[in-house]
Amino acid sequence: MTTNRETTVRRTAPVRDEETKDRTDLGALLIGAAARFPEHGVRYGSAERPLDFRLQTYPQLLEESLKVLARLRRHGVGKDRTVALLLERPEDFLPALWACLLGGITVCPLVPLRSDPQRWSAQLGHVDTLLGSPLLVTDVPTRRELPAGQTLSVVTVEDLARTDPAATSSATVGAETIPLTPAGLDDVALLVLTSGSTRAAKAVRLTHGNLLASMAAKAGTQALSSDDVTLNWISYDHVAALLEAHLLPLSVGAVQLQTSPEPVLAAPIRFLELIDAHRVTMTFTPNFLLGQLNKIVDRLPDSPSLDLSCLRHIVSGGEANPVATGTGFLDRLAPYGLRREALWPAFGMTETCAGSIYNQEFPEADRTAEFASVGRPVDGLRVRTAAEDTGTPLGDGEVGEVQLAGPMVTDGYWNDKEATEAAFTADGWFRTGDLGRLDGDRLTLVGRSKDSVIVNGVNYYSHDLESVLDGLEGIEKSFVAAFPTRPKDSDTEQLAVMFAAVPEVAGDERALHRLLIAVRNSVVLHWGFRPALLLPLPKDAFPKTSLGKIPRALMRRRLETGDYAEHLESVQALVTRRLGGYVAPADAREKALAELYGELFETDPATISVTASFFDLGGTSLDILRLKSLIARRFPGTEPPVLAILTSPSVRELAARIGADGNETSAPYDPIVPLQTSGDGTPLFCVHPGVGEVLVFVNLAKYFVHERPFYALRARGFAPEEKPFASFDEMARTYVDAIRSRQPHGPYAIAGYSFGAAVAFEVAKLLEEAGERVDFLGSFNLPPHIKYRMDELDFVETAVNLAMFLDLVTEQQAKTLPAQLRPLGRREQIQRLIDIAPADRLAELDLDLERFTAWAELADGLTGLGRSYEPSGDVARMSVFYAIPLRGSKQDWLDNELSRWTDFTREAPRYLDVPGEHYTLMGPRHVAAFQSILRAELARSLSAPSGDR
Repeated sequence: MTTNRETTVRRTAPVRDEETKDRTDLGALLIGAAARFPEHGVRYGSAERPLDFRLQTYPQLLEESLKVLARLRRHGVGKDRTVALLLERPEDFLPALWACLLGGITVCPLVPLRSDPQRWSAQLGHVDTLLGSPLLVTDVPTRRELPAGQTLSVVTVEDLARTDPAATSSATVGAETIPLTPAGLDDVALLVLTSGSTRAAKAVRLTHGNLLASMAAKAGTQALSSDDVTLNWISYDHVAALLEAHLLPLSVGAVQLQTSPEPVLAAPIRFLELIDAHRVTMTFTPNFLLGQLNKIVDRLPDSPSLDLSCLRHIVSGGEANPVATGTGFLDRLAPYGLRREALWPAFGMTETCAGSIYNQEFPEADRTAEFASVGRPVDGLRVRTAAEDTGTPLGDGEVGEVQLAGPMVTDGYWNDKEATEAAFTADGWFRTGDLGRLDGDRLTLVGRSKDSVIVNGVNYYSHDLESVLDGLEGIEKSFVAAFPTRPKDSDTEQLAVMFAAVPEVAGDERALHRLLIAVRNSVVLHWGFRPALLLPLPKDAFPKTSLGKIPRALMRRRLETGDYAEHLESVQALVTRRLGGYVAPADAREKALAELYGELFETDPATISVTASFFDLGGTSLDILRLKSLIARRFPGTEPPVLAILTSPSVRELAARIGADGNETSAPYDPIVPLQTSGDGTPLFCVHPGVGEVLVFVNLAKYFVHERPFYALRARGFAPEEKPFASFDEMARTYVDAIRSRQPHGPYAIAGYSFGAAVAFEVAKLLEEAGERVDFLGSFNLPPHIKYRMDELDFVETAVNLAMFLDLVTEQQAKTLPAQLRPLGRREQIQRLIDIAPADRLAELDLDLERFTAWAELADGLTGLGRSYEPSGDVARMSVFYAIPLRGSKQDWLDNELSRWTDFTREAPRYLDVPGEHYTLMGPRHVAAFQSILRAELARSLSAPSGDR
């Protein structure tokens, strides 16, 4: 029951127990820890100095949290307003979290989705609707990165720090007191989003009562006390990080280390170094890190100086724990003092306040099993198994759905009655969706009834991906199955995707391979990782229920028992043939690079042909950074630029670019960047947008494999020795010469994106003047008259647009930055853009102040050429692809601007509506639809008789 009582905490003296005697909510935990353990607290680490930590005592955390609470109240936040926390630094997140908990305010943790602004925007829109317009608290750098179109009310921690708490009547500082509003046990403390589609994520309700019951039960099972030191490196959207690794140690007054994920993910050995350096007694990690550490320890040239004897236990949850991985971890680290009983496989869900079942008998009790048992429940948690079809409770040893009940189990999902009802049985037990058996009270999981895939501890839902792939051209509708598989000796689950191709694709080897690449590309763009297995099957190989559903569990069993072995061998042979067969490394450099490719793509280096393209093997623009890092590690002092990988994507080509001394050799300027070279169709040449670069075409080019080569034209001036073009005419003629060096005679297919459309028009004119046919000329969302737009762009506007194009700033920022930057000098303008850009995006693009300055000056030079450009003459034909413009309506853009191409074509232009906006039409969300429209128009234009085009 909700209470309206208020507790007053004095800020000028230590908090006394009697001041919180009436509090029965989570706020009492921090107030009590500050009173009883004033020397203990949170040690904050940093990515820059991973082993150095700054201590914030529990009294200091309480003090700072009260300040934040006062400032939130100043912003009008009361118990009726939910707060969403988008704060990645633990030292920002934890005071904001406790400010809300102390004030009885419901909190929802979030993480940024920087690599996919459209997906991030969808997530924030969903949160805004689901949570009823919460207040989003973030920091200034993240606020600048928020995707365009999000409508949440936002305040930054920096804004809150500038708020004067004394100005509000609800809280004061100094010798005054701050009134607190305790929450009732049934009040919701945390809303934690489930994994899966950003548009369908549910918010799990965790009450103060749930969390207090869970902490008490966990502390008892783990025997935690104020003498312990704990470690967390997981982000706070993961319920285990928030509860197992923060709230739990605080509840007993233990010292806790809190660091960000990046240092550990970049160098997993740091996990062990932190345990040693800070004498950690308890920590948590998903199983995948244990597998990575096994490999790293095996590769270490010398025994590291580690003492792990301090570690009492590691809780490992979030995914299944293979016994071989766990015992291998214990065996490898036993020489460093790690106890044989230190690893605790565990089970928990967001809905159960994270870990709630622990296996303290590992490994002795699991020696003969493939996967470790998850153990026995904490006090107060009841476990049963039930028949999936009837719901009838089952006896010992019988496999059924695992169902749970107890005070730490959620009562449902926020504002989602349907999901809540589906999650509980008629008699009130929570349905986990996992299959298991009980031996006494010891639980072993044997599978999942829920259709999800857990990769590196994160849940992904099968239907979410299947809905994306079901719309992909070439796939039979409703014949897609995405499910987890675990290859032998694998440390973590992997994704398998099976699909049926339409007959005309299934019977054409080149088309089938192209579809395989398109499916893989779609998975990477949607979920951010590559599938381990793609398998086209005939339609009759897909079992279906009477309701037309594909039983994924059955297909997984068939896969793992070898039923699809013949199909797997066939598709592997097809891929090897289409990649040109296997060519072995010719020297040590090629062998080393093949090993790096194998590491990157998680495959046997012996299967990497040195002539196979990085992109054909599955590489994406997101993989370029990792490959650069791997090369730098293997060849110290070398880190090839993005262009080197784009233009030399095979092991053999890249090895040639890296000299015998490891230095990257320079290459003469060539505007042609071959993004895809297979296929015997007429090549497509695409001209760069106004930024001069061609990365925007990388994902698009994948869809043309085995159909036609895809060449991008890159501006001159990126290399220090290259002189930028002096005129529009020089640029067009240079591109014509380059195109004819690859394809001496027509018919030609030319296209240009944005600024590049005007260049493509001039290229087509020159080719026609030379007596050649241009059967396809495409304008990607640009009218013929560009001078007026170029006149609007001074250096600042151009630099900001470049930054927006590269996802260094958001569209919202781009609207206000020019006015802010104009008073500054040019170098200061660029430095400001670099300062606010995401560090990982700068690294991905290999940008620093000097490189970005050079790029901005190159783009400004191209803008200058556009200011003098006036279209004239005509070409035979043009296809105009139109999306939402930078400003104004789509219809006005078509009617008043794009339609003017009619004045410059001898045949009426064709206008093709494509989804997305000007800057997103080839982005992750829209590229699959765009390529389908583009490829169909290319096929029509290049195959139709001249009079029918």
